[in-house]
Amino acid sequence: MSPFPFRVQSASGSRLIDVDGHTLIDFCGDFTAGLLGHTPSSVAEAVRSSLNRGWSFGATTTTEIRAAELVCARFESIQQVRFTHSGTEANLFAIAAALNFAQRDRVLVFDNSFHGGVISFLPDSQRMNVPHNFLIANFNDLDSVEEAFASGPIGCVVVEPVQGAGGCIPASREFLDRLRKRCSSDNTVLIFDEIMTSRLHPRGAQALYGVQADLTTLGKYLAGGTAFGAFGGQLEIMKQFDMGSGGLLAHSGTFNNNSINLAVAVAVMSAELSAERIESVNRRGDLLRERLNDTFSNLELPLWVTGLGSMLHIHCVDSVWYDWLFYELLEDGFYVSPKGFIGLSFEIGDLECEGLVESVAAWGSRAIRMRSGTN
Repeated sequence: MSPFPFRVQSASGSRLIDVDGHTLIDFCGDFTAGLLGHTPSSVAEAVRSSLNRGWSFGATTTTEIRAAELVCARFESIQQVRFTHSGTEANLFAIAAALNFAQRDRVLVFDNSFHGGVISFLPDSQRMNVPHNFLIANFNDLDSVEEAFASGPIGCVVVEPVQGAGGCIPASREFLDRLRKRCSSDNTVLIFDEIMTSRLHPRGAQALYGVQADLTTLGKYLAGGTAFGAFGGQLEIMKQFDMGSGGLLAHSGTFNNNSINLAVAVAVMSAELSAERIESVNRRGDLLRERLNDTFSNLELPLWVTGLGSMLHIHCVDSVWYDWLFYELLEDGFYVSPKGFIGLSFEIGDLECEGLVESVAAWGSRAIRMRSGTN
């Protein structure tokens, strides 16, 4: 963020307060990790209770078991689950499990996808990637999928139902259906990266689309903004980690079953993620996307918004337009991602959305006058 980012001093509800005393309404939502907003009482209480019991045990806890039960109950395709400390780790372990199960080495991914800091296919982002045998196809392109499968055996396919960092681009139902059918017929493991998208429906994007994966990766908001990741799915794949059933895969990690974060996950899934709240925030996101697109269209501005539910992204023909809008919104007290991402939280209501739309409209009117040379 040029010339330097603002520094957050504190946060509460939907507001961020920086070190200079400015208050910002947070429309970034910690890149989907902040679904509950800032300082939810259930998270604070779970952390305090966990600290009172001790932490860093190096052993299995009942909290871990309860968290696993809640994940499996919420997401239909997950029969067993294992925990990690981040979504990146969840994807790394899911890919490893899938390739070992399929006994193949090629991984099909899609352009502009992001599955973690070392599994990224955004433009100019692959230098840090782990050295899997990746095959990159075009997202939402059925012909590209067919070409990939025709090129030889594929061990697993990793896909976001809605590309998050890639600009909040929803997959078409036909695209996901084709992937499901192709993976089933070719004995390929289908992995849905739902680290962001599981917030789009009470039972995840798979329920929204009506397509089930073999393995699913989770993270972000499920632990209320604390560090969290998980991967799970079909029993026959997950039992590779069960030495009692002849499994040969190890899943090490000091903080995989971190008692504090899992206590928060239990509290969040038990008390915060009701179907009503999730459906409401996604309806609000759909409406906000429509209103912003109407505003850009009415003012004939070269910007538009894509997304699904509570995940939105502002795009533009020339980045100068979005940079201009971003700083004007900051000046008006609205924080969206410097790259255009918007992630609504439960704390963002109709009034906040109305304020954002009004700020965008006011900026757009000024921008048009300035570009035309009128006052």
